[in-house]
Amino acid sequence: MDRQIEVLLVDDHVIVRQGIRKLLEEKGIKVIGEAGNGYEAINLTRELHPKIVVMDISLPLLGGIDATRRIKKEFPDTKVIMLTIHSEENYIINSLDAGANGYLLKEAVADELVRAIETVETGNFFFSSTIPHRILDDYREMAKKGKRIDEFSRLTNREREILKLISEGYTSKQIAEMLFISVKTVDNHRANIMNKLGIHDTASLVRYAIRIGLIDG
Repeated sequence: MDRQIEVLLVDDHVIVRQGIRKLLEEKGIKVIGEAGNGYEAINLTRELHPKIVVMDISLPLLGGIDATRRIKKEFPDTKVIMLTIHSEENYIINSLDAGANGYLLKEAVADELVRAIETVETGNFFFSSTIPHRILDDYREMAKKGKRIDEFSRLTNREREILKLISEGYTSKQIAEMLFISVKTVDNHRANIMNKLGIHDTASLVRYAIRIGLIDG
């Protein structure tokens, strides 16, 4: 490489960060900072301006997907690679919709992480070879149709709460009683949710909630 790529490591296990740091520095990649949770990742990105953030998903205080979404919103040119144990479809799709530029499983060999960093640094995407092509194909198809899961981020906390309850089969009256609000307020939230997501019936709301991992299928 003609120049060093500056990387921020985000993982809540110090020993994991140390191992990754050693690996990357042996390959000429400069680790300029380490963070143990999502908030630290955001603050260090503001302070250090890394070219690439290598981000775990399961983090204390603020998870890696939410941290990625915030980082990409504030620093759209910063590349983020998810490095995680999670191979489930909802984690992959949610990471991509948060703005991740790559998705790598921790079981990957060391050289694959280096390749991932070099690939996303040039503006391309990188995915673990073990991720089924079907998942990526599904994501591309969703993106084409404008049904991106990042629409979920447009919902307020209350709307997300109500979406979950609707998807679990509760009626407007039951939700109103549970949340100590009126049935009319629940129905207004339901209408707003459907409008924001571009969904027009309860069955589709349930499928959407399963798709993004909000409830179990």
